[in-house]
Amino acid sequence: MARTPLTFTLNDAETGVFVVPGSNLLDVLRRGAGDLTPKQGCAQGTCGSCTVLIDGVPHLSCLTLAETVEGRRIDTTGGLAGGPDLHPLQQAVMEGFAAQCGFCTAGMLMAAKALLDRTPNPTRDEVIEAISGNLCRCTGYEPIVDAILTASARMQGRTA
Repeated sequence: MARTPLTFTLNDAETGVFVVPGSNLLDVLRRGAGDLTPKQGCAQGTCGSCTVLIDGVPHLSCLTLAETVEGRRIDTTGGLAGGPDLHPLQQAVMEGFAAQCGFCTAGMLMAAKALLDRTPNPTRDEVIEAISGNLCRCTGYEPIVDAILTASARMQGRTA
């Protein structure tokens, strides 16, 4: 089967892969680019585990055609941490025990990052709305919402 070249920026790194036309972005990220942080949960766009940011906007990578990201920026949880330090969202999730099985965590983090990038000091309701496309079967969501609000406060220099 013929493959076509695809280039994009993945977590600050220029990335080039060859893709089969019609491939979804999740497969290209995991198999082609080697970024295993987006998770395949449902492969139908209902769970949110595969959420990535495309030019800063959350997208379900299992439903996104790979060829639509030519020349665009893709961010995954693989790029959240800056060197050895965790991103404030990751730190707050860890400290707040907001991940149990952890399968939804990657998608939750990316949805939360998009929110905090556009709304640095969100309300609880805004957090709930921002993660509404991400399913979690373990936590009941409260620890996740609390962790996002904690991260927001820390990123704004406030005490959580």
